[in-house]
Amino acid sequence: MGRLTNHVRRYLDSARSGVSDHPTPPRWAEWLLSRFSPIGMEDELQGDLLEMYTYWVKTVGPSRARWRYALVVLRLIRPFSRSNTKQSKEYHQPILLNPVMLRNYLLMAWRNIAKNKAFSAINIVGLSAGLSCGMLICLYIYDELSYDTQHPNVERLYQVGTVFVNSDGDQPLATTPYGLLNPLQQEYPEISSATRLLNLFSDDKTLLQATAANSKSAVFYESKGFLADPTFFTFFQYDFVEGNPKQALANPNSIVLSETIARNLFSGQPALNRTIHVESNTNGIGDYTVTGVFRPGTVPSHIDARFFLSYAGGGMARHINSTPSLVVNTIFFTYLKMKPGTDAHKLEAKLPSFVEKYMRKDLAGTGRDNKLFLTAVRDIHLHTDLTKNVTPNGSLSYLYVLGSIALFTLLIAGINFMNLSTARSGKRSAEVGVRKVLGAKQTSLILQFISEALLLSVFAFALAVGLVGLMTPIFETVSGKTLHFSVSQWMGLLVAFFGISLFTGLLAGSYPAFYLSSYRPIAVLKGGPGRLGGSLSAASLRKGLVVVQFTLSVVMMIALVVITQQMLYLRSADLGFAKEQQLIIPLRSETAKASYPVLKQALASTTQVRSVGASAYYPGIFNAEGAQLYGEGQTKSDGESTSLNRVDPDFLQTMAIKPVAGRLFSAAFPADTNHRIILNEKAVKELGYPSAQAAIGEQTVEEDSRYTIVGVVKDFHFEDLHVPITPFGFMLNLKPNYNYVVVNLKGGELQTTLQTLSRVWQRINPAEPFEYSFLDADFQKNYESENRLTTLVGYFTFIAILISCLGLFGLASFNVEQRVKEIGVRKVLGASVTNIVALLSKDFIKLVLMALLIASPIAWYAMNRWLQRFAYKVDIEWWMFAFAGLAAVGIALLTVSFQSVKAALMNPVKSLRSE
Repeated sequence: MGRLTNHVRRYLDSARSGVSDHPTPPRWAEWLLSRFSPIGMEDELQGDLLEMYTYWVKTVGPSRARWRYALVVLRLIRPFSRSNTKQSKEYHQPILLNPVMLRNYLLMAWRNIAKNKAFSAINIVGLSAGLSCGMLICLYIYDELSYDTQHPNVERLYQVGTVFVNSDGDQPLATTPYGLLNPLQQEYPEISSATRLLNLFSDDKTLLQATAANSKSAVFYESKGFLADPTFFTFFQYDFVEGNPKQALANPNSIVLSETIARNLFSGQPALNRTIHVESNTNGIGDYTVTGVFRPGTVPSHIDARFFLSYAGGGMARHINSTPSLVVNTIFFTYLKMKPGTDAHKLEAKLPSFVEKYMRKDLAGTGRDNKLFLTAVRDIHLHTDLTKNVTPNGSLSYLYVLGSIALFTLLIAGINFMNLSTARSGKRSAEVGVRKVLGAKQTSLILQFISEALLLSVFAFALAVGLVGLMTPIFETVSGKTLHFSVSQWMGLLVAFFGISLFTGLLAGSYPAFYLSSYRPIAVLKGGPGRLGGSLSAASLRKGLVVVQFTLSVVMMIALVVITQQMLYLRSADLGFAKEQQLIIPLRSETAKASYPVLKQALASTTQVRSVGASAYYPGIFNAEGAQLYGEGQTKSDGESTSLNRVDPDFLQTMAIKPVAGRLFSAAFPADTNHRIILNEKAVKELGYPSAQAAIGEQTVEEDSRYTIVGVVKDFHFEDLHVPITPFGFMLNLKPNYNYVVVNLKGGELQTTLQTLSRVWQRINPAEPFEYSFLDADFQKNYESENRLTTLVGYFTFIAILISCLGLFGLASFNVEQRVKEIGVRKVLGASVTNIVALLSKDFIKLVLMALLIASPIAWYAMNRWLQRFAYKVDIEWWMFAFAGLAAVGIALLTVSFQSVKAALMNPVKSLRSE
């Protein structure tokens, strides 16, 4: 079977001319075959069919041979031929969808990766480091954005806040007076229900005492306690494992515990309906019945609570009920649940009329004005800057900083990946030329380069996922946050970052793929100016990417320097009192408070103790007490909001707070009563006195009480350095009802001193454990978020610089390989090692210096914005930029010099021979 043979041709010619008696095939079938057979196959098909036709004539006769011939022709020609159509589809199938070709591309990509192990390792490690950092930071940001999303109908929940309108500016607070709730519900039908919450603000920890089944008393000090209304758990969702949340706080003297506290108090036994003795500086002493136990949720909330007490039945309720005013005791967090379809902005616009109707009369006696506002519960954590909310707010600016770090790290890793890919692919121009000469199409070359880059990016992603799994516990420790995510959330994050890695690979492979594959083979094989590695456009692109890469790294380095300097300033700033060697002992029970005089005498007689004092509050913690003070001849409208602390006669001396006029309280002045006061310089200035000395002996007024100013102390920082110094006053507490003892220690062996003090405590208060803290450490707790930010920025800056150095190392290696012959010639002509190193390094150093010039204004702007959070801050000075610049240049020089020195020490004979 084949093309027409001479015998067949003679047969056809004689048959058609009538010379031969042989029958001929139908002419219409021959015409169809000649018209519709595949191009180039006409003769072959006719020859095959005529041979078959001759055989059929001999075996089945001319008539049936004609029918068979016609049927075969109809089956062969289009559109009747199914086999022909199938063959056509296979032939025209796009190459991208051909699994055989894809397998070939991946196999060749794997071989190239294995062949260039160092290049591949640098690319994979660099990109995986960037991806893992990005994923960890995205987990953190996602957790911050998820606050309070677990509560049902959270879009209808709002917190009511108060603005104190004073002569020196507005002071917004997240709290309201207790009595505000009922009038609000009566006045506005848009409000479906309301509830209140109060943190135990005077307690850093609360004493909880229970009796287990073995009759052994269990005493624990627990933090994060709150007073709440009966309706609280209808607003906020908690996972109850014991009790009914809707009825948990319905009765007075009820307590709801976290699962951890219940386990500690009752040794794992059921806690429901058990009795707990509670002693609180805020709410007094009482016995409470356990009405519920909840399991901590996996979604964070701005109410970070470990136990709840019913508001009814405690000391706070008795105190508040005695002062029903709507403008005092602004310490409660009030929440509203709106009816469906209510516009909160329209309701907020009605609140000024509510102030006029219900609060104006009481406000007239205070000399100030109040405003009310609403905050959506889901916005509390990140979108408000109110101080002293239920728990400290998050910082949107910190998320921007961390998000920028994630973006910068990913960009640096991506740029590093692209730079090395474009540089390395330039060495394969000869390979491309040979393959194009052998018939490879541009499409196949493009797919080859892209498949290699994608395969590298997939390896990097797999390594990044493993790194995230290993680093998550460390990241949680550093960030102070426990990350909880569902499977769907994890999968969403993985899919997003897998897409990023593929996009990076596609972008990195696209430039060399499209650029290199477009060269003419003759130009490439001649080694002319068409090679990607040495082309001007490719070199310019790589330099530009290096500048961008180091610009981002230098911005992070400058930011780290500024943040570190600010944190050092916060630790070392003069606070106006002695914070070193100050031991704080809390007095959490009535027994401990009553025993203070004996305890003080015993502590003071200890050789390791310099002095002892006591107070209601100490610097660095929330000071709940205050008053509107004004001077003689002034009115209530001139009153200044002044924080007050009730102290014993030795507190100021123990804290080393310095007087600038008058005197301090002292046991030498037994006539001092709680109607004498010591103010700071800020209070004296706000009260209108021309000098501190002029205020001595004068009287300041609060409502119906008058206080004689006996001393003025130098301004000091009772609060952290986020806020400016405000008016402050000290008054004596004639009753021994203090919350904290401050013990000023002498130098010496700390452990021995603590053991001695513990024995003194146990002798006087044997039923309570000895607890203590240090004032300097407590004050630094106000900067926990900044400390964590500093640590995170430090770690991620190090990783970003490491990735940049990996890329620079790879580019330096490529540069040396490109200039091996030049280096050999220079060495033969007498160039020294120093000359060679300088030659190879100077181009990279220029790029780093250019990056420093670009990064400096960007970093200055960003850090200046960040420092605005602090009332007291460092100045951004020139040396910070110089330090970061020198560090960047030094790191770059160290990275490049390794390859430069290696090239400079190479034997020129060997390098020239290799060329």
